[in-house]
Amino acid sequence: MLGCVIHGAGELRVQELPVPEPGPGEAVVAVRYGGVCGSDLHYWRHGGVGDFRLREPMVLGHEVVGTVVSYGAGAGGPKPGTAVAVHPATPCGRCPECADGRANVCRDTRYLGSAARFPHVQGGFAERIAVPAGQLRALPDGLGLRRAALAEPLSVALHAVRRAGDLSGRHVLVTGAGPIGCLVVAAAKAAGAARVTVTDPVPEALGHAAAAGADTLVRADDPGDAGWPVEVDAAVEASGVAAGLDTCLRRVRRGGVVVQLGMLPPGQSPFAGNLLVSREIELRGAFRFDAEFDDALELLAARDQFDGLVSAVVPVRDAAAGFALAADRSRSCKVLLDFGN
Repeated sequence: MLGCVIHGAGELRVQELPVPEPGPGEAVVAVRYGGVCGSDLHYWRHGGVGDFRLREPMVLGHEVVGTVVSYGAGAGGPKPGTAVAVHPATPCGRCPECADGRANVCRDTRYLGSAARFPHVQGGFAERIAVPAGQLRALPDGLGLRRAALAEPLSVALHAVRRAGDLSGRHVLVTGAGPIGCLVVAAAKAAGAARVTVTDPVPEALGHAAAAGADTLVRADDPGDAGWPVEVDAAVEASGVAAGLDTCLRRVRRGGVVVQLGMLPPGQSPFAGNLLVSREIELRGAFRFDAEFDDALELLAARDQFDGLVSAVVPVRDAAAGFALAADRSRSCKVLLDFGN
């Protein structure tokens, strides 16, 4: 079977992999679609994401959907042939964070396609994968596999929006109109935000944000853009660059909340820390998600606005072209790899 393996910066290979058999407690899934995430692109371009660096070849991918093939000893779940989404995280269930209901920051979690631990956790960009059966989620009625492939990034967006607090009737700023930023727009609207302003230097990316429900679009590279808000109630930084965080801190109202969602470059990042003090701004991090995965599937089943965020579906054999397309923000929002099962 074919899989997408990253061997180092710029070394993405589509290669033959052994077909997995389910171990005790595991299920085998025939993957149909896998979404190319920003972290996948970082592994491809730079050999790592944030502080997580490649130390061995790794199958990429954590945004995967497909159908159940079989189960190992002691495992059960949706019957074979059922369309499922795969929750990519397996928290330990024992650490203080898990005990506190914050499994998304579990100190000993396993996450598909992540170099955060060694040996790395192999990912989902393969024709078949074996995962703990508890990670499978049957798709709600009416939700197809293509749209369901957005469940993982939408879960990230839902978690970030919840970290911002009650957004009912609020004005929210989102810096960065990549796939995650656009899904934050949709999540904020679903949470009752009255107005969402999005900034990005790429006009095409702002177009995707508009499709996701943004009310105001601002060119981040144009300080004279008439759309810049004087102040907002809350802000979500989804670009992963220090300038985006600076924008959020300077535009949020006194006593407002800023959520840092985008993964900043490794090492130290300067920020306007004095504003946290003088304006009593709350700066909160948002990392991955937990139960939001189930909520994301329900939201995807209920709304068709998400379909426009899938820019292209690329056969797995053309994964290199798919990654190049996903990296070009002027030509794409979310790119899916098609494993053809």
